[in-house]
Amino acid sequence: AIIMDGNGRWAQQRGKMRVFGHKAGVNAVRDAVSVASRLGLSALTLFAFSSENWRRPESEVSALMELFIHVLGGEVKKLHKSNIRLRITGERSRFSSRLQDKVAAAEALTANNTGLILNVAANYGGRWDIAQAAQKVVAQGQELTPENLDKAMALAHVPDPDLMIRTG
Repeated sequence: AIIMDGNGRWAQQRGKMRVFGHKAGVNAVRDAVSVASRLGLSALTLFAFSSENWRRPESEVSALMELFIHVLGGEVKKLHKSNIRLRITGERSRFSSRLQDKVAAAEALTANNTGLILNVAANYGGRWDIAQAAQKVVAQGQELTPENLDKAMALAHVPDPDLMIRTG
């Protein structure tokens, strides 16, 4: 798993706008996904946009959302061709309907792929995940146990990461 952090600071240190760093991060993601796929990893999770990121300036958030839409549109066919399954994990309700539609289409296109599972955590936070898992367990009438919570977590479909990288 990779926590993508520091792209904006990287750009600022070079006298550029923060969004330049986010765009440059797309290339790093492309490389990481390619390597993970070639190595035969079962899953790669990219923590791309945390629920706390909504506190950033509106212009930066808008630029990030547009970048997300643009990247989904440009990369999903390549992912599909490479047999990679894309899953977007997080609370989607704050995303524009346009972005929600792109996400749904991208996931649908790659749903039956059998290679690397690429999880992109967007508007994801640990507290959100625990809360949604607890709600799911209770709604199913199950006892609230660590085992039941674990099965209801957003990333329950993939093994726990062997390695966690935080860039920055």
